[in-house]
Amino acid sequence: MLEIFRITFPFFALVLCGYVAARWRFLPLEAISGLNGFVLFFALPCMLFRFGADTPIAQLLDAGVFFTYLLCALLIVALSIAISLNPRVRWNDASLGALVAAFPNTGFMGVPLLVALLGAQAVGPAIVTIVVDLVITSSLCVALSRMDAAGQHGAAVAARKALAGVLRNPMPWAISAGAAFSYWNLALIGPVNNTVGLLADAASPVALFTIGAVLARSVMLSHERPDGPLRAIDYLPIAWIKLVVHPVLVLLVGLAAIAWGVPLEPFALQVMVLVAALPSASNVSLLAERLGADNGRIARIILVTTVASFFSFSAAVALFKRSGFLTGI
Repeated sequence: MLEIFRITFPFFALVLCGYVAARWRFLPLEAISGLNGFVLFFALPCMLFRFGADTPIAQLLDAGVFFTYLLCALLIVALSIAISLNPRVRWNDASLGALVAAFPNTGFMGVPLLVALLGAQAVGPAIVTIVVDLVITSSLCVALSRMDAAGQHGAAVAARKALAGVLRNPMPWAISAGAAFSYWNLALIGPVNNTVGLLADAASPVALFTIGAVLARSVMLSHERPDGPLRAIDYLPIAWIKLVVHPVLVLLVGLAAIAWGVPLEPFALQVMVLVAALPSASNVSLLAERLGADNGRIARIILVTTVASFFSFSAAVALFKRSGFLTGI
């Protein structure tokens, strides 16, 4: 367990550094959006492009991983919405809560952490899960979030907005470009490749630092909630679904898929389970803010899952290592 903590601790320590920097005003709250923009539009796409270009195309087109993970994501969304809807939490808040339950922090935290734990071969399955979350899960939850104000053409408008959001997101394009380079065995010219490499290397530390700053900002502005203090019943069950139900569901569905003959490698299943055990994606907080959802609730779920996952994620890794059932760690 100590060996695992030595690997995971620096990642969570960077989140803590960002939290302290914002909380103690070493980092102005106004600067957080700039950091997030740098990560989302420059550093993280370069990192995903580099991983995609260095990963064999067969790993990026793994149908077993794609459909197994997609089924689990849809079940988590349905469960989260079902237990969230009440007079205080309507479709907008329930749908964004479902997204934060089903969408792990794979891009900012998961890919570099899994590479450190399992090696570069973990990138392929992890990127497949990112594609599912970015393209399908996010679009579905955004469309469902519009149900509160849906009129005669509400669903169609919501679907168009969701599609537009996907098309404007640079991460799927970066993954696609990397896959194309992998398929055709292409390479960037020297100076361009070095530039992409510098940006890619900055993605993980800046992203983790930014996650902590975003969480601190949300806590500091929680007093501005229009509905009064946040109730634990409105966010703790979603945090439980994210950290416990999601990875257990992925493991059970994956084992069933293997038993039924689905072409799913045990190592890929291990990566999927560890992806599901990650804390919630912090960028959902920014999406909730833009869509007018209860960002205080979303930020609280992200904060709880980020803090608790330091222990729960490490425990999941230790369980895999001790059991010897799945290989790689």
